[in-house]
Amino acid sequence: MALGAIGLKTHIWNNNFWSLALMGLYPFIMLGLLWLIGAAIGWGLAPYGVDREVFAAAHGNGVFLQYWPLLLTAVAIWFLVSYFFHNKMIAKLAHAREVTRSEEPELYNLLENLSITAGIPTPKLNIVESHARNAFASGINQKSFTVTVTRGLINSLTKDEVEAVLAHELTHILNRDVRLLMICIIFTGMIGFAAQLVWSNLRFALFMPRRGGRRDGRMVIVFFIIAAILWIGYMATLFTRFAVSRKREYMADAGAIELTKKPEAMMTALMRIAGMDKMKSTSGDIQMMCIENTVPFLGLFSTHPPIERRVYAISKTTHTPLPDLDMRRPETASNPLEPNRAPEKSLTRQRPFRKNKNPWVD
Repeated sequence: MALGAIGLKTHIWNNNFWSLALMGLYPFIMLGLLWLIGAAIGWGLAPYGVDREVFAAAHGNGVFLQYWPLLLTAVAIWFLVSYFFHNKMIAKLAHAREVTRSEEPELYNLLENLSITAGIPTPKLNIVESHARNAFASGINQKSFTVTVTRGLINSLTKDEVEAVLAHELTHILNRDVRLLMICIIFTGMIGFAAQLVWSNLRFALFMPRRGGRRDGRMVIVFFIIAAILWIGYMATLFTRFAVSRKREYMADAGAIELTKKPEAMMTALMRIAGMDKMKSTSGDIQMMCIENTVPFLGLFSTHPPIERRVYAISKTTHTPLPDLDMRRPETASNPLEPNRAPEKSLTRQRPFRKNKNPWVD
């Protein structure tokens, strides 16, 4: 069992340990699903008079031995496609554009200075023209690493708070969290794709004319069993993926404080972001990569720990009092990055703070 959190280094070590432990579940889930699918098919194909369970187990073993190389090949191809095209896909899904130093000099300088402190090359800088307050890191190597921030975040946070958010995203890059997250997305995507294929074939089998009598009826049941297996496997990988993301957010918060030496700025940044993070036009995978991802329904499908817990964790591990945040509207808050602000029309639909969404508002 990992040691209790004593300071920032231990906090980071704990999250790394449990993240690796959770990631170890993925290969076993994939291989287990392969065997279960083979066994289910064997159960449906078992000749009359033969022990169906024994036949199913033998068929499952045969399918496993025959197709595990194909499974690994499919994973490798999926990885290659993601490796070469992930940046363009992410930018398109997030509606992000790359900006230069001349376009956003203060923001770019903040990112560059933090990168020098972290000892890594400065990643690319993207901006999403959205009123939401959010940011995320992406990429799997030095050439593709990118930090993306929303216009709403730039316009709503102070310079120290923006710096803390950038440091948070740089920590994801420094610790290769973005690469780890891509592994999670690949595995869940593969299982989801397989489930869709089975469901399409299942609907075809249900409505097509059948001539085989009882055996055809049994195969329809097999399709239902396989669909259930894939659904359970998909949900298992999904929840594991959520748990990995939650662990990584705590670690990135701690890493940001190590880079900036400003725990209060990290806390106030999170408090200002709370409840204002939703980018309506982005996919769930993109939202999952962000510094905050508010999810309803008791947080069951949450990819991030609650903002309150993150703030209290920072306060506890750094022995910093909880800040008394000035929660003024973003258009009246003091922001040193104000000269780089987009035209007002880009933020005209900025929603006011809602008390039921932001626990830090009185």
